[in-house]
Amino acid sequence: MKLKTIARCIALMGISASSSGWVLAQDKPAPAPQRVEITGSSIKRIASEGALPIEIITRKQLEASGIVTAEQFIANLNINGNGSDNLASNADVTSGAQRGNNGASSANLRGQGADNTLVLLNGRRIATHGMKGSAVDLNSIPMAAVERIEVLKDGASAIYGTDAIGGVINFILRKNYNGLEAQAFTDISQQDGGNIKRVSVVGGFGDLEQDNYNVLLTATHSENDALRGDQRDFVNTFQPNRGLSVDTRGTPNATVFATSLANTILSNKSNNGPVFPGTTQVMNAINVLALPGGAGCGAIDGMAAYDAKLWDVASSKYACAWDTGRAAVLQQPVKNDNFVGRATFKIGTHQLFAEVVGSQVEVSKRFSPNQVSPGTNFPASSFYPSTGSAYNNVFNAIVAVFPSIEANRGAPIAYRWRCMECGNREITTKTEAGRLQLGADGQIGKWDYRVGLSRAYSESESRLGSGYNYTVALANALGTGVINPFLKPGEKQSQAALDLINSTSAAGVTLYGGKTTLTQADAALSGEIWQLPAGAVMAAVGMDIRKEEYTFNGDARAASVRPAILNAPFDDGNALPKVSRDIRAVYAEVLVPVFKSLEVTVAGRQDHYSGFGNTFNPKLSFRYTPTETLLFRGSYNTGFRAPSFNQLFNGITDSPYAGKDLADPATCPTLKVDSSKPGCSSITPNILTGGKTTLGPEKAKQGTVGVVWAPSSNFSANADIWEIRKENSITTIDLPTMLANYELFKAQFLRDSTGAMIFVDQRWVNAGSAITRGVEIGAKANGEILSGKWTAGLDGSYLLEKKSRPMANAPYGESEVGRFTFTGDLGLKWKHTAYVTYTRGDWTGTFTQIYRDGYKDQVLPGVQNGLIVPSNYNPTVKAYTIYNMSVSYSGIKNLTLTAGLKNIFNTDPPFAITYDSNTGAGSSWEPRVADPRGRSFTLLANYKFK
Repeated sequence: MKLKTIARCIALMGISASSSGWVLAQDKPAPAPQRVEITGSSIKRIASEGALPIEIITRKQLEASGIVTAEQFIANLNINGNGSDNLASNADVTSGAQRGNNGASSANLRGQGADNTLVLLNGRRIATHGMKGSAVDLNSIPMAAVERIEVLKDGASAIYGTDAIGGVINFILRKNYNGLEAQAFTDISQQDGGNIKRVSVVGGFGDLEQDNYNVLLTATHSENDALRGDQRDFVNTFQPNRGLSVDTRGTPNATVFATSLANTILSNKSNNGPVFPGTTQVMNAINVLALPGGAGCGAIDGMAAYDAKLWDVASSKYACAWDTGRAAVLQQPVKNDNFVGRATFKIGTHQLFAEVVGSQVEVSKRFSPNQVSPGTNFPASSFYPSTGSAYNNVFNAIVAVFPSIEANRGAPIAYRWRCMECGNREITTKTEAGRLQLGADGQIGKWDYRVGLSRAYSESESRLGSGYNYTVALANALGTGVINPFLKPGEKQSQAALDLINSTSAAGVTLYGGKTTLTQADAALSGEIWQLPAGAVMAAVGMDIRKEEYTFNGDARAASVRPAILNAPFDDGNALPKVSRDIRAVYAEVLVPVFKSLEVTVAGRQDHYSGFGNTFNPKLSFRYTPTETLLFRGSYNTGFRAPSFNQLFNGITDSPYAGKDLADPATCPTLKVDSSKPGCSSITPNILTGGKTTLGPEKAKQGTVGVVWAPSSNFSANADIWEIRKENSITTIDLPTMLANYELFKAQFLRDSTGAMIFVDQRWVNAGSAITRGVEIGAKANGEILSGKWTAGLDGSYLLEKKSRPMANAPYGESEVGRFTFTGDLGLKWKHTAYVTYTRGDWTGTFTQIYRDGYKDQVLPGVQNGLIVPSNYNPTVKAYTIYNMSVSYSGIKNLTLTAGLKNIFNTDPPFAITYDSNTGAGSSWEPRVADPRGRSFTLLANYKFK
């Protein structure tokens, strides 16, 4: 059979020639091929005739795989990167740009980041998430109404403009539906927690071909239950024998700290803490449970000894730590309601339509209780007073080991305390999104046209739940001595203490909110312009006019009434009353059949932004079939991403460096604080963060070359090698990188007239560069056995190179392939999905393997500095492999049942040396790679009423 015929058949069954790793659904025979517009091109043609690698996943394939949310779909897509873009990896305390991800899930094709992946709905843009304002929230996609998903594995700025560097995902909704059907789905985990359920109804009447009209309505409600860290045994941050322990000394039984704020039992104005007898080592963090003869940190549930060697903090030898992972939410609870209404009218060769899409998503982010620390928020007046009931117990236990503190008897106690009675912190984010689309498409003579006008918005608001307290009120309450931070094992707070804590609660306060609005008009025209001996030359031209608007309030409270709330991430410094920009674009595309076996497509787009001016992006692609069984394809293009509103307009935030571990890189070559060495004393400069109105767009050059081989109708294979080179990346350079490359970043370290460092400038800049290169491969085979039909396939992604540099004049860093990174994309070398399906009569069975490669793990400071080698230390995170299966039965009239088993062998996420921190989530596992739910059972019932 000819390759073209094979590819056409594959495309009509819902899978592209790029080889999907999705289960092949047995759909009914499709009608004769028609010219359609495929994602990545504006020229209508037969689907199989394109030159770009496109993966098409049908609704039936999603249902057979037990996938009901867009986030689940993205997690199973091999071309998608492993970034901090899902609800699991953003479940704990986060900093910087990640803070704006509250309640959002985003796509990250080829690991280029959510901001570099374009998400379309029915081929047109939708509003980005109202909170962050720079990437589409996949939770707003009405998955129950999706007919198919087209994934373009190539850059597409020459057609779509900004954001399409990593690729394009186009969610295409059902159309021309006649009838009524209801669907119910449940996904129940075996070990409790994290259950998923969805109900939906689809109704339609009228037929475009017979009645010249169709009206379609869909409504869906879905819920994801919370999965807590204490519901899974693999969550355990205290595994020092494997190189992991938590770096927090805020504990339910408070750890006593030295401080320079006032005379306390561990410090006075002339020292920083007691010296352990017989040594010169100063101790500035002591928990009485950890002292010789004490009950031990583990006497209180969730506590263990602070591993001073792993973290290379000798001054905390007698401190305790608390497992933040047990309080984390591994899967955030989500409630999602969405609606789609579409009316289409056919007049001759023209179709006119109006479409309304709306959603409401509520996500509750929950994580560990707050910790109270000595500092500007909690002054000396809040320290535990000498008259408190626990004072003598604490002081006498410490003075027995450190006799030198006897002189401080009667001074208050400064401490770091985990306020368990305050409850886990919770931030609930509600997002409403919608789009009204009016449009028409059809034919005028031999030309196809498309026009549209739309208005879309996404509005988000975050509200504080439990776990947040008014700072001053809590500080005053602690200073009374009624609240006891030093409870012994088994003791509880008095009712008076609980009432006092509750009186300081800030639950219900609106944190902040944002809204994005997109107004767009577009038009495109395509058709044949002349004939060549090899075939018709086809062309398309189009225009796109958009207005993008964004508002962010930073703190929804009245400016005159804003009492501080402990560790609540208000962001008033970045409030944007209303900012907007206008975009005008024109583009053109021409397909030339040079020979019968070779076609070349040239495209280009000119965009004008009211913020930074013009950018032009071309694209050249080819499709070559030297034989009937062999196809070569390739493309070269440039792309760009416009800076987000936050990156452009955020205000400058001036924050003092809170740690005591920073030394001046100009005078301290070791970068390690050591007051005994000249120039290596601790410094605390202010850190400047925020936007820059002078930012320009990120730019990219990328190319793809691939081959498809189809020697018979029963087998095909493909491979595509690709590379993306990004320049002028908009980035904030982290402090460790700036310190390690001080000569490159001298200008960012601002000093006063004496040479003392007073500021570190970490604002957004166009500075970074990155190179990413990989190979995507696939294979499919099919046949017949035992009166049934079988299909098998493999879809894989191999990452060859991933490296970056902070500035153009800096050398590229070491390869990030297969190596832990704190934030952003985790570059796994190899990922694949393999599947087998078998259909006989009314039965269809599927079996799927999902594989994610291992990588070099994070290394804690003590191991990195050679202070300790844990007994069971393994520097490599193991590969993660799970198996799924499902069985579908359609032998009952109007009813289809699909039962599935996910993670058949109940495989836990592999152990990883990470923990919940200010850069992301995860406690002894990596949420960017693995699913924490374990084995689960799925059941989907679909009933058609007529």
